[in-house]
Amino acid sequence: MHSQLLVSEVLDTNAMTALIVSKDGTIEYMNKTYQYILGKREEDVIGKYIGDITPESRTLSVIKNGKAIVGYNWSINGYTMIACALPLIRNDEVCGCFAYSLFMDVLDAQDLVENIMRELNMYKEEVRNLHAARYSFADIVGRTPVIEEIKSLAEKAAEHPSITVLINGESGTGKELFAQAIHGVSNRSRMPFIRVNCAAIPEHLLEAELFGYEEGAFTGAKKGGSPGKFELAHGGTIFLDEIGEMSLAMQSKLLVFLQEREFERLGGHKTIRVNVRVIAATNRNLEEMISQKQFREDLFYRLNVLTLEIPPLRERIQDIPLIVEYFMPQLNLELKTRVSGISDEALAMLSQYSWPGNIRELVNALQRAMLLADMGNYPTITTKQLRFMKVVNPGEKAIASNTLKSLMRDYEKNILVQALAETKNNKAMAADILDIDVSSLYKKMKQYGLSVENA
Repeated sequence: MHSQLLVSEVLDTNAMTALIVSKDGTIEYMNKTYQYILGKREEDVIGKYIGDITPESRTLSVIKNGKAIVGYNWSINGYTMIACALPLIRNDEVCGCFAYSLFMDVLDAQDLVENIMRELNMYKEEVRNLHAARYSFADIVGRTPVIEEIKSLAEKAAEHPSITVLINGESGTGKELFAQAIHGVSNRSRMPFIRVNCAAIPEHLLEAELFGYEEGAFTGAKKGGSPGKFELAHGGTIFLDEIGEMSLAMQSKLLVFLQEREFERLGGHKTIRVNVRVIAATNRNLEEMISQKQFREDLFYRLNVLTLEIPPLRERIQDIPLIVEYFMPQLNLELKTRVSGISDEALAMLSQYSWPGNIRELVNALQRAMLLADMGNYPTITTKQLRFMKVVNPGEKAIASNTLKSLMRDYEKNILVQALAETKNNKAMAADILDIDVSSLYKKMKQYGLSVENA
């Protein structure tokens, strides 16, 4: 019963050819698809010697040697198939051979392979986009000698895809932008760019994050384990941001990797070797940390093969007009604003500020000014939209909010006040302009101490 079911439901299908030959080469079974390809009837083949029907048959070789032949090309009567021939064993002896092909025609196989490759390429493209460098050297804006010199050095670093690069610079100067640009023009550009913020990952998880872990390595470890960032970056670049925040214990493990270029997953014993370029970045003085025993000197020298010192914005104030010109079209798209430019007085005002938050703070200020200009129907940014910067007189040091949190708080409050003023305190219209519901508007007004009756 079961053997009949096997023959009728599995072997008798036009999706495959099937053949069973006895030990002496006699054909015991041939499915209808194979008969059709040969142009013969069942009575023409059953009981006949396989060598007389298909002289090139591999079944006789399998019966003789007892070894399977898998995945070979089989052509007959204009049909090209991918076939397998397997020995049939009974009581430890070869008693025959079962041969079959999964594809009637190589075109069927080709279609299937093409579909699989198309799907595979789609997933590869998604992974590539997820871990691809978004910025290039064209995104590093500036013409001052200091920035042109550092860009030139970074471009030279890109030509040597194996050397380790250390990027120093204050927060907001664009360290990751340089790292991505280096990766993007190197011969690793089609491979992953993986970013790891060493300060954002708890110390007890950082080793697993970097080197991966095996199943059961710790409580909560994912079934089957997980690859680490170094494995994911294989062939590409790993960017270790805030390297100065890494503990001494973790520094030791990183040093071993940089020396050997291999590691073991947490809880594992298999050695994994990867080919990655390491780019590290910090806003701290690592040499001073070495003197304070907070950073390993040997690791510093491993990282410090080539160093890029990114200048703060206050050292290249002349680049501010170019940076503003570069970011305004992008911000118009993001903010859905229509601000076409900035006045000379406003640019002069931006040039009088020291920018402790560097380019990141400049972009933040530009966003705020563009929103205020757009809400007031001003086509360009003027000094009016930059009052929040509290720049006093030319030559005097500008005063701004002390922290990003307070800056954002002032920013949001000013936008609320501006919206309410523009709508003559019409809450529904103000909420509509801000793209929030009225209840959220009331909550924010209360949060910032704005009178609900008379804003």
